[in-house]
Amino acid sequence: MKRIAHWAEGRVHYGWVVIAITFLIMLVTAGTRATPSVMMVPLEHEFGWSRATISLALSINLALFGLMGPFAAAAMLRFGLRRTVLLALAVLSVAIGLSSQMQTTWQLQLVWGLIVGCATGATAMTLGATVVNRWFVKRRGLAMGILTASSATGQLVFLPLLAALTEQQGWRPVVLVVAAAAALIIPLVFFLLPERPATVGVGAYGADDDAVPAAQTRQNPIAIAFGALQRAAKTRDFWLLFASFFICGASTNGYIGTHFIAMCGDYNLTPVKGASILAAMGLFDLAGTTFSGWLSDRYNARILLFWYYGLRGLALLYLPYAFGFGLFGLPLFTMFYGLDWVATVPPTVRLTTDRFGTQDGPVIFGWVVAGHQLGAAFAALGAGMLRSSLGSYTVATWISGGLCIVGALLVLRINRNPGATAGQPALAPAAGT
Repeated sequence: MKRIAHWAEGRVHYGWVVIAITFLIMLVTAGTRATPSVMMVPLEHEFGWSRATISLALSINLALFGLMGPFAAAAMLRFGLRRTVLLALAVLSVAIGLSSQMQTTWQLQLVWGLIVGCATGATAMTLGATVVNRWFVKRRGLAMGILTASSATGQLVFLPLLAALTEQQGWRPVVLVVAAAAALIIPLVFFLLPERPATVGVGAYGADDDAVPAAQTRQNPIAIAFGALQRAAKTRDFWLLFASFFICGASTNGYIGTHFIAMCGDYNLTPVKGASILAAMGLFDLAGTTFSGWLSDRYNARILLFWYYGLRGLALLYLPYAFGFGLFGLPLFTMFYGLDWVATVPPTVRLTTDRFGTQDGPVIFGWVVAGHQLGAAFAALGAGMLRSSLGSYTVATWISGGLCIVGALLVLRINRNPGATAGQPALAPAAGT
């Protein structure tokens, strides 16, 4: 690994190689987490399971995905980033492969709820925040934007393929493809992902020559996670970040990510068509989130979040009418909503790091991600129940859009006056500017 790092030095900083490997990890995670959305209708038809029953398993998945975040970040501090990621990928590959044999709802809830939810919690946004804080001093926003965009690219790569495979072969080959993808990424992580810059004899990107790297802790990861939470929970900013990210999760992967393909079926659009629309959103979000990371290095993160949440809310309020407007219906929604899908992540990471520092920041961001996924679980289950009882997703869509408008107002209060409780300025000049 050191040889590779020295070869890269002078051409490109090895931190960007780490970003590329982490991008692939998060891309596979995104594809894994998108899989249940193409399985929902086939499972309903084959087993007679209700939409609400399937949504319960997905709700468990979303909640655990978020709740694992702070503990995963703490485990990376205690046991090492590589070990934590390798274990998570191995568990994902085996569990997803075995799910091809499931016959009952408890098996669905065990694999796609409990196991997949916990394992993906170690290979998603918290992993990205940890990597960025270890490997970058300058260009953190851009690096986080690229990693966050991997979730969009995961949809772009996986969803049309998985939807077509489901339509032609059923849902079982789909889970085997996803299990194989998780297995294939393991050798890349083992050989190319160092623990930290010092492991390969380089410094973090943009760090001073005399900067001292943080040492690996020997503290219990559970104590690390809850200690960070205890410190953060005493501040108003943490709860504002938590609440706004709850809304973010409810309005993205909890609602649209889980139910959009099934919603398209209500309007006589095939699963492949619905997956193609989601993939198009992913294409727009790949650009939007990367650009959001660039903006986060340069502009007020609170103002960026205000616009992101506000525009997302307006797009969702428009969605129930979009299916009947032809060229100016779904394509217009796809573009505006897609550009905004997870553009909120880079400025949220920026605010969390500015407020709580680079050591506590990734763990506290893990707790903020827990809020994101609790919101996603709330929306996944709530939308499924509303669809089962009302026969449409319209009310659920309006609730999601209204929450985003509330979120736009909440974020304006984050880091407004942290001087009494923070060790550094809330909106310090961005690194590299």
